[in-house]
Amino acid sequence: QVQLVESGGGLVQAGDSLSLSCAASGRTSTMGWFRQAPGKERELVACVTRSGTTTNYADSVKGRFTISRDNDKNTVYLQMNSLKPEDTAVYYCAARSWFKRLPSNMDYAVPSYDYWGQGTQVTVSS
Repeated sequence: QVQLVESGGGLVQAGDSLSLSCAASGRTSTMGWFRQAPGKERELVACVTRSGTTTNYADSVKGRFTISRDNDKNTVYLQMNSLKPEDTAVYYCAARSWFKRLPSNMDYAVPSYDYWGQGTQVTVSS
């Protein structure tokens, strides 16, 4: 069982930047960040393949957020720039098991991820 430990998050103003990181206790395949706002479903923010060469972003964050990973450290990062109040949510790190391979159209599927972090709150004030 792989454990995911998130760090970062907090309260910022609109237009500010924030960085999240997530350290895995073992090797993983695709890693991603999801978010869930009150009363809404959990949604994909961004994900990155095992090699780190392919990424996928929600339309709402394209051009503002950047996901990356360091496989030597088993860590995934999310750099968030130009934050908006609508980015306010609990952000969750997620990962698939090392041997799992799924097509990109499954990136958004919450059940396709095997491991989850505890979540970290990001609040953007206007």
